[in-house]
Amino acid sequence: MTQPLQPHRIELDDVVLRPFVIADEDAVAEALRDPDILRWTAGTAVIRTPADKRALRWLEPRIEGWARGNAVFAVADAKTDWVLASVTVRDVNRVPDQAVVAYWVSPAARGRRLGARALDAAARWAFARDGLGLHRLSLDHALVNEGSCRVATRAGFQLEGVMRDYYVEATGRRHDSHLHARLATDQPGATAGS
Repeated sequence: MTQPLQPHRIELDDVVLRPFVIADEDAVAEALRDPDILRWTAGTAVIRTPADKRALRWLEPRIEGWARGNAVFAVADAKTDWVLASVTVRDVNRVPDQAVVAYWVSPAARGRRLGARALDAAARWAFARDGLGLHRLSLDHALVNEGSCRVATRAGFQLEGVMRDYYVEATGRRHDSHLHARLATDQPGATAGS
């Protein structure tokens, strides 16, 4: 059984990582209009939901995520509180001292290295003794999703290998995936904060 997590807030200069709230529905709806977010991160249940209900379908389990043992962060503009991205630390301790991370960045926020900065901040918190105290974080992405690879690498997640036919799109199409990981003992990548 997974243990609930205490919701947490991480402040960076221009953004804050915080739990999602129902008021984020409009920002999530905007993000889900992006075909890449739908294709790579929304999930089959969301894709199969009518477009006008997708945001709520995606948002509700993320709001409950902390109670279910998943650290689900909205990455919001520090001034407007508008959600620009998401970073999740899930499957916490399913394998001892490990978790899996996932992320997306809205099209309007791309090009600012926001994904890498938010992923790095979430990883540092996940490794910290006063955070989750984990040792290993992993993530995967389809090889053709080159933007996700750049985010992972910039956030200090080393490429460990290729998983053949691992990612399956809602259409049934399969893709080889990169497996990346970052350990608590790794030195963070020099590009994570730049």
